[in-house]
Amino acid sequence: MKFTADRATLLKALAHVQSVVEKRNTIPILANVMIAVRDGHLTLTATDMEIAVVEEVAAQSVRNGACTAPASTLYEIVRRLPDGSDVEFDHAGGDAALKVRSGRYATSLVALPTDDFPAMTAGTLQHKFALPAQTLRGLIDRTKFAISTEETRYYLNGIYVHAADIGGTKVLRAVATDGHRLARVEEPMPAGAGGMPGVIIPRKTVNELRKLLDEAQGDIDVALSDTRIQFRVGTVMLTSKLIDGTFPEYERVIPRDNDKVLRVSSADFAQAVARVAAISSERSRPVKMSLAKDLLVLSAASAEQGSASEELDADRVKYDAGPLEIGFQARYLNDITDQVKGDVEFRFSDGSAPTIVQDAGDASALYVLMPMRV
Repeated sequence: MKFTADRATLLKALAHVQSVVEKRNTIPILANVMIAVRDGHLTLTATDMEIAVVEEVAAQSVRNGACTAPASTLYEIVRRLPDGSDVEFDHAGGDAALKVRSGRYATSLVALPTDDFPAMTAGTLQHKFALPAQTLRGLIDRTKFAISTEETRYYLNGIYVHAADIGGTKVLRAVATDGHRLARVEEPMPAGAGGMPGVIIPRKTVNELRKLLDEAQGDIDVALSDTRIQFRVGTVMLTSKLIDGTFPEYERVIPRDNDKVLRVSSADFAQAVARVAAISSERSRPVKMSLAKDLLVLSAASAEQGSASEELDADRVKYDAGPLEIGFQARYLNDITDQVKGDVEFRFSDGSAPTIVQDAGDASALYVLMPMRV
C-alpha cells in the first residue's frame, strides 16, 4: 500500500474515526485505525466493537492495499504537521512497519494485520429512511441531556426512537429519561420509517453522531434492524449496535391533569435560576419556585454560603392559579430551558407531583420533571 493524501483532509477524517476508539482496551487491534486505499479512494475505519465509523476521502494512490496503525498516535502526528502539507503512507505488506512521511519528517509505526480487524458493517438493515440534518440535530439536542448514566439501568442509557400514533397521525418520537426527568420529542414520520421497530440508541453513539451533525447539511440516511443502526453523514458512515433491552412505558409517568399553568420568558427564567443557584456549589442544588398571581420568586440556600432570591413579576410572568411552592434541581431546569427559544410553560398539579414543561410556541417537545424537597 502506498498513497499520498492532503494533510487537512486526512486530519478531518482521522478526527472523526479515532474518537470512537476506546483508549483503555485490552484488545490491541481495537486501538488501531484500518487504512485501505484502492484506485484513488482512501477508507479509514475504527471500531470499539459497539460502534464503527468509516470515512472515505480522496487520495493519490500508487499501490493499492490495506493495513492498521495506532489511531490516536497517527491522529496526533498528522495534527502536528504543517498546514498545507501532503502526507505519504507506505506499507510493504505483511509484518512491515507503516512508514509515514511529510516534508523532512518521517516515522515508522507498528502495523497489525487487517485480518484481525473486526467487521461491523456487514449484514442487512431492513428499515431505511432519511431525515434532514437539522431535524436529527433537534431530536438529539432536545433529549440527550435526560439520558441516564446509571449503568445498572442499562436500558435507560440511550435515546428510545420509535414510531407513534397521535390520533391517527404517525410521528417519529425520541424519548430519554433518567428517572428524575423525561424528554419526549416528536417529528413528522419520514417516508419508510412507519414499520420500524422501537430501538434504543446508546449514549456513546448519540454523542458521536451529534459531533458529525455539526458539519452536516441536507439529508442523513438512516438504516436499522432490531440489533443495529447506521447513519450516513456525508462521507462518513456510523454503524452501531443497539441496546438490547426494553424501554419502560414512559407514557404512564406523564401527568394528564396538571391545571396550574406558569408562563415565563425562557431567557429571563434561565438567567434568574443561574443567579440564585450560584449561592451553592452542590451539583444537585435545589431552587425553590414560589408562585402567586403573576409573580414568581426563585430562591436557593446553602448552609455554607447563605441564601439568594430573585423576583419575576407581571412584566415577565403569567400565572393565575393559587399559591404554590415547589423545588427542582437547578441543572435540570437549565437543561430544559436551554432548548426553549421563547416562553417556557410549566404545568403543575401540586408541590410534590411531577411537572410538565414545554416550549409555549412548540408542542413537539414535552418534558417531565420530578420535584425535590426544599
